[in-house]
Amino acid sequence: MTSPVETAIRGAVTTGLMGVARLNRKLRRAKAPNPYLTGIHTPVKSEATFTDLKVTGEIPASLNGLYVRNGPNPLKGPNHATHHWFVGDGMLHGVRLEDGKALWYRNRWLRSTNVSEALGEKRAPGPRSPSGQESPNTSVVGHAGKILAIVEAGGFPVEVTETLDTIAHTDFGGSLGKAFSAHPHRDPDTGEMHAITYHTQDPANVWHTVVDTSGKVRRNEPIAVQDGPSIHDCMITKNYVVVMDLPVTFSMPALVAGDSFPYRWNPKHAARIGLLPREGKGSEIIWCDIEPCYIFHPANAFETDDGKVIMDAAVHTTMFADGAAGPNSNATPFERLVIDPVAKRVTRTVIDSAPQEFPRNDERRTGKTYRYAYTVALPENGDPGLLADSRIFKHDLATGTHQVRDFGAGKIPGEFVFVPASANSGEDEGWLIGYVLDHANNSTDLVILNARDFTGRAQATITIPQRIPPGFHGNFIAM
Repeated sequence: MTSPVETAIRGAVTTGLMGVARLNRKLRRAKAPNPYLTGIHTPVKSEATFTDLKVTGEIPASLNGLYVRNGPNPLKGPNHATHHWFVGDGMLHGVRLEDGKALWYRNRWLRSTNVSEALGEKRAPGPRSPSGQESPNTSVVGHAGKILAIVEAGGFPVEVTETLDTIAHTDFGGSLGKAFSAHPHRDPDTGEMHAITYHTQDPANVWHTVVDTSGKVRRNEPIAVQDGPSIHDCMITKNYVVVMDLPVTFSMPALVAGDSFPYRWNPKHAARIGLLPREGKGSEIIWCDIEPCYIFHPANAFETDDGKVIMDAAVHTTMFADGAAGPNSNATPFERLVIDPVAKRVTRTVIDSAPQEFPRNDERRTGKTYRYAYTVALPENGDPGLLADSRIFKHDLATGTHQVRDFGAGKIPGEFVFVPASANSGEDEGWLIGYVLDHANNSTDLVILNARDFTGRAQATITIPQRIPPGFHGNFIAM
């Protein structure tokens, strides 16, 4: 156990280093414009509400709810030399659907202390993380009757209204602990949310965090690690939580140099994937070796009859190896990983070699066998702004085939989410929903596809007379 004296010394050292980092951040000058502050990534300058939206096609009457996506949108101009896509003030972009109509589009900044002060508003209520991370800019979920904007690495969630206004920062009624995640996964059988969480100021631990159906954390089990790994996502199966301890770790030199996202590829950090019993102690985790790689997002995972775990994911060869302003891997195939807890080894097989990311599936199948996954194509030869391709993919994992939907030149899709047509509908019987940026017209479409007619005419297209920058993750929240 760390002594009070050691804690005080570490706190003093951290405070001093943060001061140096802030100074270096101010002094650095960009040699070229930052790709995540220009072009399609140029931040939106203001909040807007549009109620007279053009609709082409027919919005399914069963889609009653809010489609909302989160992403960074700096309110004040950051330094192009040090800005990273993963940081910046969070902004929600949402469209409300009801009875076959699009009632409105809204975009709203999440009220961190900095945003509130910049807008001349009273500070939003609720607890803040000691990490100083106040902007949950990565995803947004509905849970226990609340809408929560979320982030990893130490930031607390922010609760918002159905019209995207900030209610309060929250630590789940004091039950959270140090950190939450950008990617909790709902167990379709219990309704609980499972996540692997980490904190920038605790490099020796990550946690298996479970939020119950009442919105309180009932489990926060520590798992010992080294080097402070960045663990963006996880997966659950019937018996396990899948923990991806891969060689992107906290970098003190990057922090001191003033980088706003101080994580780097670390070839000295052993790559491994752990299988933690869902109610077990952290010491019971089964670590399985894997060739060095990095995974932001798996599609799903499930167990086989012989005790192995299958996980499908977009797999990067390396990540943040050169300190880029965002993801910088040129090879990101969609792969199947077989995790063997007996041999303690992971075997990888390429499902599709085309670069792709943001996999989603029918989340009623989370932790179970499944057939379909949907991904976003990435440029073949890499792109400094990552998202520059006009295609999305539908993978049929039973046949080993995939379909391609191309939205056309200058139209850039983000992550598409699957919404079942009804609670009892079959897998892939439902709708795919996502934003498609129309760069030439400086507008954005919310596109609704019939998942079973993936390449056919869109079920509905809702045109928003504003560019929505590529963000990260969203969901459809039924109402």
